[in-house]
Amino acid sequence: MEALHFSSGEQVNKFRFLQAQLRDRWQSIEQSENGDYDILVIPSLSMDRGELQKIEGFLYYEERLLFSLIRLRSPRTRVIYVTSQPLPPIVIDYYLQLLPGIPFSHARDRLLVFSTYDSSTTPLTQKILERPRLIERIRESLRLEKSFMICYNSTTLERDLSLQLGVPLLAADPDLLDWGTKSGSRQIFAECGIPHPDGSELVLSVEDLAEAAAQLWERQPTLQRMVVKLNEGFSGEGNALLDLRPIEDVAPSCASHRERVVAISDRFPFLSFQAHNETWSHFASRIPELGAIVEAFIEGEEKRSPSVQGRITPDGEVEILSTHDQILGGSGGQIYLGCYFPGDESYRLQLQELGLRVGRNLAEKGALERYAVDFIAVRQPDEAGNAQWDLQAIEINLRKGGTTHPFMTLKFLTNGRYNTSTGLFYSQQGSPKYYIATDNLQKERYRGLLPNDLMDIIAHHRLHFDTSTETGTIFHIMGCLSEFGKLGLTSIGNSYQQAKDIYNRVINILDEETKSTAKTLTSVSSAAVN
Repeated sequence: MEALHFSSGEQVNKFRFLQAQLRDRWQSIEQSENGDYDILVIPSLSMDRGELQKIEGFLYYEERLLFSLIRLRSPRTRVIYVTSQPLPPIVIDYYLQLLPGIPFSHARDRLLVFSTYDSSTTPLTQKILERPRLIERIRESLRLEKSFMICYNSTTLERDLSLQLGVPLLAADPDLLDWGTKSGSRQIFAECGIPHPDGSELVLSVEDLAEAAAQLWERQPTLQRMVVKLNEGFSGEGNALLDLRPIEDVAPSCASHRERVVAISDRFPFLSFQAHNETWSHFASRIPELGAIVEAFIEGEEKRSPSVQGRITPDGEVEILSTHDQILGGSGGQIYLGCYFPGDESYRLQLQELGLRVGRNLAEKGALERYAVDFIAVRQPDEAGNAQWDLQAIEINLRKGGTTHPFMTLKFLTNGRYNTSTGLFYSQQGSPKYYIATDNLQKERYRGLLPNDLMDIIAHHRLHFDTSTETGTIFHIMGCLSEFGKLGLTSIGNSYQQAKDIYNRVINILDEETKSTAKTLTSVSSAAVN
């Protein structure tokens, strides 16, 4: 079976033709209870390999879109899920058991799973494209006139696969991806009149980066720190902090511009990198390839990182889906670890309004499907002396980010709705729902736990999600446990406190269940030293 080949002009026209079909299918897709369609899930992290390798166990992040299996609650929906390595059967069974009112066997018959049997760092979509027989098997499994394809992020690889299969891709055209970069985000914020930190345009060399940093310092003489960002990054792993305090003797009014540029260049090797094991030599080597910006670091005693999520439908409507308060970590608090839902009530409606502005701008540019906008919020006193939150936009993501799968899991499990007048999500029973979620519950003592072991712990301690109360925990990236001691989870409650209590109970039980493992690891380590 030979792959189809299109010229660049033909590609664009064919791809647009396929995406136009989504408008006709949209109502059927949205009718989740009676939808009669096939969903092809390609959970490929089609990103720069160097940046991906900063994420431990990134290959298992292909499991994050397994929330899509909950769509099988619609008795006529079929899901076709493709991964690099085969999914453990017990993980598939775990998700299918979450479906209320649907016989397990009926849901399982409507799920098809494929694998490339390739654990390399090559993006999954590229692996599929390199296997024409697999493409043909996937095509034969689909009802092409009732199919659409979803992915983690959309690149030319996903566009090529969409064309090879003849299946429309429910995602942004890859030609628009620049708007989801650090520099593209800043341009949209400026166009929309949304407050954002002072910063630079895109630069492609270390010399230009030092020049841009010096100019920023001259515009903001009281700056203490700056953020240096690779133009394309994942979960903050491409960020670094530049501390200006050690070189305050070359601050504006204290030295010449040239002296300032030289001093900043000399400080680059001492950047505080957010990614573990990152070095200046490696970081600098990526700048000509990916580009970089420098941005004012927002200081503040009380600071948060909220975000707003939206989508642009195939018929051009812009909808707000959710708001979150993100949990950040790393040496400079730049790396995404998890989130609380919903965002704080003091600014969640303002987040929605700003998110709508961005969504409408993206829609005018032709974007489609998911987008998210990250902010920094700092509590500042207003003129009357009352504390107010100042919101500064820092980034747009045109992909299914870390807040997508927990929210969609909640939505599909409860079949509830998001109310933009309150910024709350309500179950069908009218109860507001809250959750805390993470992709990064990682401890050395968890290493060696198999998915089956986790299921034993979940069952014994009744940690699973209870469909009758619509509270409990849903686990994901379970395949990451054994090798990396890393796990994802979403703990859902009827209040912030209940969600947090459920979350903490899970961690306490996992710690207790692996106490003997921790002792064994310590003994082995001691024996190695002796």
